[in-house]
Amino acid sequence: MAKKRVAVILSGCGVYDGSEVHESSAVMVHLSRAGAEVQLYAPNVNQMHVVDHKTGQPTEEVRNVLVESSRIARGNIKDLTELIINDTDALIIPGGFGVAKNLSSWAVEGKNCTVEASVESAIKKFHATKKPIGLCCISPVLAAKLIPGCELTVGYDTECEKWPYAKTAHTLKELGCEHVNKHVNEVHIDKRNKLVTTSAFMCNAPIHEVFDGIGEMVKEVLKLA
Repeated sequence: MAKKRVAVILSGCGVYDGSEVHESSAVMVHLSRAGAEVQLYAPNVNQMHVVDHKTGQPTEEVRNVLVESSRIARGNIKDLTELIINDTDALIIPGGFGVAKNLSSWAVEGKNCTVEASVESAIKKFHATKKPIGLCCISPVLAAKLIPGCELTVGYDTECEKWPYAKTAHTLKELGCEHVNKHVNEVHIDKRNKLVTTSAFMCNAPIHEVFDGIGEMVKEVLKLA
């Protein structure tokens, strides 16, 4: 059986201004274990800002999303504009604040955000060709913005210590999406739109539980591919 070809879009390197490193690594490990052929991509744009991950404060630096993502990719990464839909079977986008800051303007504008042009083009092409899309953590907001009426999960919709970002679920509902409450080790599958979502670090959970949930997402995406 031919290997499934999966595109993974990164948004930088580091949870506060790029891709969440543990989530990105988990995606790569599970895809590798499943024997998938993977190509990493990122938009060739500057980050919204750069955050000192020790202090949590913005700095005056200017960094490029593609260059920073190459840290996670060990240099093997392409400009997202080079993605060819006919050469790819599925798309996965890990979370991290880079999704909300670099792949979109969600961090600043919420439901009124725009999505970066190459990211919007990629998601719309995968959806139009009925190829599966896996989204974890905050990245389901991209589908909420671009695929009206889709079904998603970002975990639970009641805020508490375990679910500190639960208000995101309410914003997704305001965009006309159906939010489905799921535990961190679970996924929701929107069969009509071929979307697979899981909460990852939207949940204040141990890293192995996040890893397992991402594994379920990868497994279901590959089943749909």
